[in-house]
Amino acid sequence: MSRIATTFAALKAQNKTALVTFITAGDPGPALTVPLMHALVAGGADIIELGVPFSDPMAEGPVIQRACERALAHGVGIRDVFNYVAEFRKTNQATPVVLMGYANPIERIGPQAFIASSQAVGADGAIVVDYPPEECEDFAAAMRAAELDLIFLLAPTSTEERIRQVARVGGGFSYYVSLKGVTGAGNIDTVEVAQRLAAIREHVSLPIGVGFGIRDGATARAVAEVADAVVIGSRIIQEIEQHGAEGAVAAVQTFVAGIRTALDA
Repeated sequence: MSRIATTFAALKAQNKTALVTFITAGDPGPALTVPLMHALVAGGADIIELGVPFSDPMAEGPVIQRACERALAHGVGIRDVFNYVAEFRKTNQATPVVLMGYANPIERIGPQAFIASSQAVGADGAIVVDYPPEECEDFAAAMRAAELDLIFLLAPTSTEERIRQVARVGGGFSYYVSLKGVTGAGNIDTVEVAQRLAAIREHVSLPIGVGFGIRDGATARAVAEVADAVVIGSRIIQEIEQHGAEGAVAAVQTFVAGIRTALDA
């Protein structure tokens, strides 16, 4: 079993919901990425999504866009992201790390190089926002052959055919985007989310994580009633922005611990 599958299985046995947390690699500075990853785990995160900085992150709202801009200003690129994962793995062999980003950085180094480097440093999978499942079956197969999970997004507007495609080629878990729009926007209608997840589960046997718009413990707890995982990104980036480089690590750990407490209540 992959680290992601093992994590979900262990949490299910404890009747717990997975907490998936996102930060952008290199934000607020290169030296803080690995300490922030450890802070996420110390706070209670089960899976880390590590964002690969990109100049045109089209699915992201202004909060994560700013994080990408700060990371790029430090010159952080995909090879640095691999180095961060390798450093993290020196002291944490258990927590799954998923690289999240866009096709352009992968295409620049080549899909096979991306897969080989991900495998070498101990990453567990990837979310590539602009790789639709119907156009990357070969890439998905190559990821599977390297024991890496390719995780796909599903949205309120996803058709049944798209859901079937994700069920066919996806791995790890499926990421349900709870809102029409960008990261960090709007408020979640948990009744609608529950209805959509029931329809998705008719085709998808993987665990389902729900993200976009989860900003506090109460919302996380409500989503956890219907989802296998809660995904939080923009709200964590806001903690980094508000507390700056000196206070970011402590602030992130405290915030994540609050979400974990709410999920386990």
